[in-house]
Amino acid sequence: METDSLLAFRRSAITNGEYWRLFTGNLLHTNQWHLLMNLAGLWVLLLLFKPHFKVLSFTFIFSALCLLQGLGLYLFYPGLLGYVGLSGMLHGLFTYGAIRDISTGLKSGYLLLLGVIIKVGYEQIFGASVQVTEMIGARVATEAHLVGVITGILSVGLFSLFANLYPKANN
Repeated sequence: METDSLLAFRRSAITNGEYWRLFTGNLLHTNQWHLLMNLAGLWVLLLLFKPHFKVLSFTFIFSALCLLQGLGLYLFYPGLLGYVGLSGMLHGLFTYGAIRDISTGLKSGYLLLLGVIIKVGYEQIFGASVQVTEMIGARVATEAHLVGVITGILSVGLFSLFANLYPKANN
């Protein structure tokens, strides 16, 4: 059986109890270009926001954003029947990092946050670039990018609450 048929975000399968797909759909890609673009984006984000990520905290944030991404798509976009890709989660990670920059006094965080909000707003009105759509061989799920930004904002609050409740876990 093909990996996609077991792990991709498929609304009907999730509705039938295959809840792991909420998480694992983020880890699959339509082709090698899609995978390479997402891995390059992840690498850039890790370098850009390195001060905010330790191995354990990054693992937790990555996992939480993947799950929140799947839940957001499932709950708020009933017309979305299938999804694969890391880009929604990457938008969440970018948003999380920009807000963490702001909270540590880096003024550039404001520009980063404004930039991702403008980008995602533009996509909601005009759609994704034709070039990216052709490269990945599928429609770009711009709704995933919006869900990513929203879950990135929410995750800052959730992780701050967690850090306050369990200060030793943040070390």
